[in-house]
Amino acid sequence: MIELRNVGKRYGNGPASHEALRNINISIHDGEVFGVLGSSGAGKSTLVRCINLLERPTSGQVLINGVDVTNTHGKELAQLRSHIGMIFQNFSLFQQRTAIENVQFPLEVAHMPRKERVQRAEHLLELVGLQGLEQRYPAQLSGGQQQRVAIARALATDPTIMLCDEATSALDSTSTAQVLDLLQHINRTTGVTMVVITHSLQVARALCDRVAVIDGGSIVEQGPTEALFAHPTSETLRTLLDHEHMRKDYTATPSAKASESTKQSANNLGETR
Repeated sequence: MIELRNVGKRYGNGPASHEALRNINISIHDGEVFGVLGSSGAGKSTLVRCINLLERPTSGQVLINGVDVTNTHGKELAQLRSHIGMIFQNFSLFQQRTAIENVQFPLEVAHMPRKERVQRAEHLLELVGLQGLEQRYPAQLSGGQQQRVAIARALATDPTIMLCDEATSALDSTSTAQVLDLLQHINRTTGVTMVVITHSLQVARALCDRVAVIDGGSIVEQGPTEALFAHPTSETLRTLLDHEHMRKDYTATPSAKASESTKQSANNLGETR
């Protein structure tokens, strides 16, 4: 379980300081997909980076499996992070490395023997649907394929937690649906706990068991995704829902069901030809 207790984060000192997070209290259960939903600048990324201590909380505690890790440093911090995978919006791949070399990188850092890490990387690339593309460089891959490499790399050390920071924001709708399906499959088959940072109601609906809504650095409401969206209590979530309804280009939620519907439509089209 991941727990954030009264977590605060302030940048700078004095009048020019900025309070990015204020009294954050959330509990994320093992194997759960937990979403943090909010608009740009709300504090989503700062919150998720406090979990793996890429950002140090100014106040409060971060607990993982009941252990306070807030002040962890050195080898203990490295050990903690080895159990936490992270996926970024911009993929963050090494451009000079092939797909399989990117996936192997954290295993190299962990000093895994070459034969074992190659086998592990090959298995993970197959898992994410990139078998046959192992020797491609990032520039030779589509955005969706690059994010799949990033997902495989995040899984390399067999993490118990995956942090997904706007993992689909840079993708088109088709690639978004495919990546969401993949993340859902990984969660169900491995039991890895996922924390999903997103500004998208559609992504939250498709993937998250529960959601916390953040605005101005504070959690304004949280609960099971469908119940929360059906009966919002905060002005923040009501506004997000209103904006979604007003979008002229509003499309169906990019979920596994949507993907299956698309496939069925394509099959039906083929049958009529």
